[in-house]
Amino acid sequence: MEAEELKTLEKAVRKAKRIATEKAGELHDLVEDRLPAAYDEIPGLAQATYDACKAWAEANARLQDAAAQQAGAAQQAGAS
Repeated sequence: MEAEELKTLEKAVRKAKRIATEKAGELHDLVEDRLPAAYDEIPGLAQATYDACKAWAEANARLQDAAAQQAGAAQQAGAS
């Protein structure tokens, strides 16, 4: 994997983390400021937060795999 592809994955992970953090903040604000009156918003916001966190986890796993592959390729090239 090329360095540019790795940078693209890193950018995707940062973006996914930002979105997950924003959704978590929205959920926190709901709990802190609007419950119990806005209880009907919990399922949708909880699902959106879960989905955003899952997207971050998947992007992060792809980045970790790519970094490990790049490290392995560099190690093999050094051994040659």
